[in-house]
Amino acid sequence: MTRIVLGPFNRVEGDLEISLDVDAGQVVAAHVNAPLFRGFEQILTGRAAADALVVVPRICGICSVAQSAAAAAALAALCGVEMPANGRLARHLIQATENLADHLTHFYLFFMPDFVRSGYVGRHWHAAVAARFAAVKGSAAPAVLAARADFLKLLGFLAGKWPHTLALQPGGGTRAIGSAEAVRILALLRGFRAFLEGVLIGDALESFAALASEAELRAWGEERGGDFPAFLRTAYDLSLERVGRAGDGFLSYGAYGMFPGGVWQTDGAVDALETGKISEDGRHAWLVDGPARHPAEGETYVDADKAGAYTWCKAPRYGGRIVETGALARQVVAGQPLARDLVARHGASVTARVAARMIELASVVPAMERWLRAIVPGEPFCHAAALPESGQGAGLVEAARGSLGHWLSIDRGRIERYQIIAPTTWNFSPRDADGRPGPLEQALVGLPVGEGAPPTIEHVVRSFDPCMVCTVH
Repeated sequence: MTRIVLGPFNRVEGDLEISLDVDAGQVVAAHVNAPLFRGFEQILTGRAAADALVVVPRICGICSVAQSAAAAAALAALCGVEMPANGRLARHLIQATENLADHLTHFYLFFMPDFVRSGYVGRHWHAAVAARFAAVKGSAAPAVLAARADFLKLLGFLAGKWPHTLALQPGGGTRAIGSAEAVRILALLRGFRAFLEGVLIGDALESFAALASEAELRAWGEERGGDFPAFLRTAYDLSLERVGRAGDGFLSYGAYGMFPGGVWQTDGAVDALETGKISEDGRHAWLVDGPARHPAEGETYVDADKAGAYTWCKAPRYGGRIVETGALARQVVAGQPLARDLVARHGASVTARVAARMIELASVVPAMERWLRAIVPGEPFCHAAALPESGQGAGLVEAARGSLGHWLSIDRGRIERYQIIAPTTWNFSPRDADGRPGPLEQALVGLPVGEGAPPTIEHVVRSFDPCMVCTVH
């Protein structure tokens, strides 16, 4: 048996290292290392409670809106304020814009370039895929970057700027949307819809969203124009629907008032979310050890010389279970027929995770059009919120990559404790105190590796869409 180390995994940022134990050309065990300690939880301690709205968006420049929304939700829970209807609709629009832009970026710029690798030169689809998706030089890049830039203009109207907006507050949003701005936003949404239908999906969004089974998906994708159908033909040629399975446990906090939260059981049932069952285990992290704790009672103290540790990432668990989070988890928990059929047939896989992002693009853009029309100009977007001197609050939201939670407690107006569990913390979790590997560590076992092996490991890693800077705080 030999051990090899892969990393860094770039394109988002390079803070990921994977140690693989290999026997006879296959992975028999994997250890995932998040090698960058950020320390945001310590930075926040002792600050005024409202400072969280300024500090936490800086955790990440990719999903800063999600971080801001989680902090605002935690402060709202702390003071008991309720958002007005306009504020809730605007927040749905803001969060959906960032999440869908992330899905688009992931597909074109992070995920598809791996199919251009020389190991695939003999495949019948390689020349066309290389011409289309090669990093920087591919024909897709100019139109994709333009479509993404135009779509993100929504956040100028809705949130003032992106990233690191301060528009999301506990009581709603500070940017009121008038009739003229609504017209401009709708025009941007229609432009994004046109790109999705004409370039990415190759069909009306509603038609794609109506697909209910893998058989329908495969038939739909055959000979259809569009970049996602091209991926499907490539993926099925490589049997990626059978690659990348973890434990088939799925967690979602619920999103946009549209996708309900819950936990998918392997027997097909969905349990109601019980946040008290969430815990973090630090046994294999370079942090001071102790029993698994609920994040409301969590602590983050460095122990860089700790025996048996191999990452800065804690191991989140739900009721002791290992769960995956992300677009596929959201759709499976919500009961989306195609996502459930893909999982029922093959479990979580590379193909299923990518398809789930397409399902969200196809279903959320029409919902955004409806939310925009439901806003009533002149009605309030934000209620004043008076923060108490002491108390606790939690903010649970869905970022593009999955479930994001912020837990804080304050004393005499100052932050006493702040704990964050990001989506990649769940998905790239290390082993826990019982030695059970996290989702990615499970998903890599059995894959081919070594000289002459295809880049299957890269496909599996990127199917989770890692964002390592959000992982460790």
